[in-house]
Amino acid sequence: MTTANRYSPEVRERAVRMLHEQEPSYASRWAALTSIAEKIGCTPETLRKWVQRVEIDEGQRPGRTSCELEELKALKRENRELKRANEILKTASAFFAQAELDRQLK
Repeated sequence: MTTANRYSPEVRERAVRMLHEQEPSYASRWAALTSIAEKIGCTPETLRKWVQRVEIDEGQRPGRTSCELEELKALKRENRELKRANEILKTASAFFAQAELDRQLK
C-alpha cells in the first residue's frame, strides 16, 4: 500500500478534528500534533500536513486548494499528451512530405 493511501479519509478527518478540538489544552501546536499523532499511529509531520491541507481548503490559510491542485495536475497531463501528439504529427508530416518528394523525382 502506498504512503498516500495508508490512512483512510475518515481517519484523516478524525485526526484533524481531534487536533482542532484538543489544541487549546496543549502548550503548543506541536505538542498537540505529537500527542494526537501517537494516538492515530502516524507521524506528527504527517498530521501537520493533513491539518495544513484542510486549513487551505477551508480558506483559513493561503495556498492552492485541493480542487485547484487536481485541476492543475489534469491540465499538465493534457498538455503533455497534446505535445506528444503534436510531435507524432510533425514526424508523420515530415515522413509523408519526404515520400511525396521521392515519388515526384522518379
